[in-house]
Amino acid sequence: MAPIVSVTRRLPAEVEARLAAGYDLRLTAEDRPSDADSLVEALTTADAVLCTVTDRIDAAVLGEAARRGMRARMLANFGVGVNHIDLAAARGHGLAVSNTPGVLTDDTADVAMALILMAARRLGEGERFLRAGMWKGWKPSQLLGISLSGLTVGVVGFGRIGQALARRAHHGFGMRVRYLNPSAKDAEAAAVGAERCATLEELMATSDVVSLHCPATEGTRHLIDAAALAHARPGSILVNTARGDVVDAEAVAAALREGRLAAAGLDVFEREPEVPASLLALENVVLLPHLGSATTRTRRAMGDKAADNLDAFFTNRPLPDRVA
Repeated sequence: MAPIVSVTRRLPAEVEARLAAGYDLRLTAEDRPSDADSLVEALTTADAVLCTVTDRIDAAVLGEAARRGMRARMLANFGVGVNHIDLAAARGHGLAVSNTPGVLTDDTADVAMALILMAARRLGEGERFLRAGMWKGWKPSQLLGISLSGLTVGVVGFGRIGQALARRAHHGFGMRVRYLNPSAKDAEAAAVGAERCATLEELMATSDVVSLHCPATEGTRHLIDAAALAHARPGSILVNTARGDVVDAEAVAAALREGRLAAAGLDVFEREPEVPASLLALENVVLLPHLGSATTRTRRAMGDKAADNLDAFFTNRPLPDRVA
């Protein structure tokens, strides 16, 4: 009998077809974030759960599933970040956990670079201006933005995506690169002429653009808060394609209103899909609905990676992307 795999969100059709060929696949009737009761049901009725960033699988959910009789032995996460899963609790209940690294690097870096361009050149403002019927023709002083060439981009988190963004900024736009990541190798930094910063304060004070690419952990929650923003170079730009938890949205909104930040570009939010009203009210921030990896090729590749990990688990092979 094929293992039962519960999938919490609808996936690309090719991925669902692959999974259906090898497993007793249980697909969600409604493509929306799962509540705690739905997650407990999946954990108690399936051998594995293919979950996503919208599913909060915390100690309470896992504890309730265990009380009712946990059947699942694996969580195959569709995504790189796993801050929505309590990894320690998962280990405690004997659950293996995998993710999907590597395949979304370029697409997420592309969106980060797009946000830098949109924020610097006021492109979101310009489109809204035109669509509102306010454009009366070209004039020399209209919607003047910031030129990127020669500016310094500070990269917080110099892993795969941070390095990919640095390459785009340095080689494509002639930007200088500074970075904050104690574990980054010198050779990786040298490839884009990147200079290491010792502290976040140093990076904020010396960067015209700050792009966030660090994981969401207890240590990075609200890493960018009012105290960090107090060190920002006046008129700088903040971009976040990492996780919403890394940013204190109200502090960013205040910095945008006060002019300490000239602009911001945000693809992720702490309580998605909720976006703070303080940000929605501002013109100098670009807001995207979590589009970092949203291309057909990448979402299919993410699904294939999740399936590869499921295949490995159910044939007693090491998981290629195990995180717990």
